[in-house]
Parts: sequence; structure tokens; C-alpha cells
Amino acid sequence: MDENACGGMSENTCGKIDIEKYGGKMTAAYLPGDGTVELKTIDIPKPGHGEVLIKMMAATVCGSDIKGIYHNKRELRPESFRYNIAGHEPCGVVARCGPGMRRFKVGDRVVVYHISGCGICFECRRGYMINCSSPIRKAYGWDRNGGMADFLLADEKDLVPLPDNLSYIDGAMIACGFGTVYEGLQNLDVSGRDVVLVTGLGPVGLAALMVAKALGARKTIGVDVVKERCDIAVQKGVADVALLSGPDALGKIMELTGGRGPDKSLDCSGSPEGRFLAIKAAGYHGRTALIGEGSTVQFAPSSDLMHEQKSIYGSWVTNIWRMEELARLVSDWGIHPDSLCTHKFPLEKAPEAFELMNGGKCGKVAVVFDE
Repeated sequence: MDENACGGMSENTCGKIDIEKYGGKMTAAYLPGDGTVELKTIDIPKPGHGEVLIKMMAATVCGSDIKGIYHNKRELRPESFRYNIAGHEPCGVVARCGPGMRRFKVGDRVVVYHISGCGICFECRRGYMINCSSPIRKAYGWDRNGGMADFLLADEKDLVPLPDNLSYIDGAMIACGFGTVYEGLQNLDVSGRDVVLVTGLGPVGLAALMVAKALGARKTIGVDVVKERCDIAVQKGVADVALLSGPDALGKIMELTGGRGPDKSLDCSGSPEGRFLAIKAAGYHGRTALIGEGSTVQFAPSSDLMHEQKSIYGSWVTNIWRMEELARLVSDWGIHPDSLCTHKFPLEKAPEAFELMNGGKCGKVAVVFDE
């Protein structure tokens, strides 16, 4: 044990995390496919060099878990997905430290950047472990164990400090969704000059509206195919106006913007219709970011883009230094991502959490843990 990691105190008293009460065992949730969740009792792992054991406090369910893992046919899934603990949006407290720690210590509240890269390729050195080109790149909750368990084994290099005035659910939501939208909004350079349109009002779209407001957007407009999500956006105060998608949506957006269209638009739906609306609605010299995953989009480059001097940005997750910056900004802004969390479940009810998220009529869904 590296004494500097815990300020000279023992690993079991430094952070006041009583690991011994678990008797060396923990509960973990897996996504084997076919729309199922399995709970298992397994051994609590021990951290090696440069690793930490995190006592999980919150893990939120991401749409990519639903699309990419939860629904996959069991027999077609990679074994790594089937046999690794779910959850790539983890937040908790460092409970044990392996040797060689350089920054974090037992008792620190942390968010986990959900891609563990090699650390030395070009993209890792820029902080974009999501784009790591090494074969050792592994994603928490996908091809290495994630946060839907009492404890998570993580690399120190993947940790982001969680400010004291933010909740663990705040941190879990920063771990993926809020980081992703912050990257997209930074590409668009959103400020107080802008009317911002967001298409797709799932948890990521709601996050985009909240952060756009925090960056000073003078008006926010949301569009979704599900009425319940439009209602949530308005009720939570992140959308000034929320419209149901349909053939008249573009006309209504133009009316709301005095015929000019929004200055900035962000598609979080990943659907052809949502993407096209985000591109088409943007005004002259407008900027559009595409962050919703999957599917395709068709548009006319000349009339829909070039003649109106528009720009389109592709944006995927974010880098780790920007995620750390976002955590500090969320703290300073006084906003709380967890206000967009509409449902919370204990780990033993993880199957219900995934089933609810799969229904697509809620805000963010979280699994929370006892301290």
C-alpha cells in the first residue's frame, strides 16, 4: 500500500468506507441480452498498481446501454458484453487504493470517464480516450466491468473529481450524457447571442437544453416524437418551448424565431427526421452538431447547407479534461443534472430501471447505493 495514497491512514478508515461488512462479496448487474438483467453475487476485486476500488454511490442508465447491449440477441453478443458488469456512468467514493497512486486518495468523491484508453496514443494524449486506437482500449460497462455493482475497479487515470456541492447522481450524469452535450455545445460556441434548438428530448437532449441555458442561450426550443418527453422538458424548465415532431414542426420553429431559424441546433435523436430538422431549421450561418447515435440522414448540400453558409459538426462523447472542466462549471453555475432524473432504483431493482428506460417516456433513470 502506498502510504501517500491515504495520507498515512489505513485503507479501511481513511474514507470511512466499511468494506469488511460486505464479507468480500458484492452484488452486480449484468446485461446478457434479449432485454434481460441478471443479478449475481461475486468477489469484491482488489486494486493493483495505479488502480482504485470505488464504493459505488450512483450509476445512471444510458440510452446506448439500451440500444447497444440490453436488446442484443444473446447468442450474437460478444462474450465481453455478456460477462462484464453493466454501467458506464459511474460515480462514487474511493474506498481502496493500489500502489503507485499520484493524485487521488481514499475518501475522494469521483466520476469515472467511461473509456479506459492506453494513455499514450495521440488521441489519449489529447484526452479523447473514446478515440483510443490501441487494442487495450476498454469501455467500462461494455468490455470491462462497469458501475452497476457495490464496487468498481477503475484506473486512477480515468477519474475526475466530483465537487462537494454536487450529488452522486449529478456526477453519474456528467460521466457520459452531460459530457457529451458539453462537447457538442462547445463545438457550436453557444452563448447568450443564441437561440438553440435540440431535437430528441431523451436524457441527452434534456441535458443539452440545461447546459445551453447555463451557457446563456437566450431561448431554447426542443422537439421530440414523445409527448411525455416534451412535457418533462418544459416542466423541468430547460426548454422554453417543446414541440411534438411532425410535418408542421419546421414551420412552428420558424415562427418562434421570427422566420430566421435557430442560431445553433443539436440533434440528440439519432433519427433521420431529427437530424434533418436540426440541419434544415438552422438559420443563415447557423451551426448544427450531430451527437445522437445510429441511422442516417439525407439532405441537399446546396440548398440545405451551402447556400445558407451553414456548418455541421460531428461530436462523440468528450475528452477527460473537458469533463473535469464541466464538473467545476456545473458546480459554479449552481445547476444540478440530477433534477432531470425522474426515477431512482436500488441495485436489486435494476431490471425495473432498465425496463423503464427502455419505455422511452421518462427522464434519466438512476441506480443508487447505500453509503
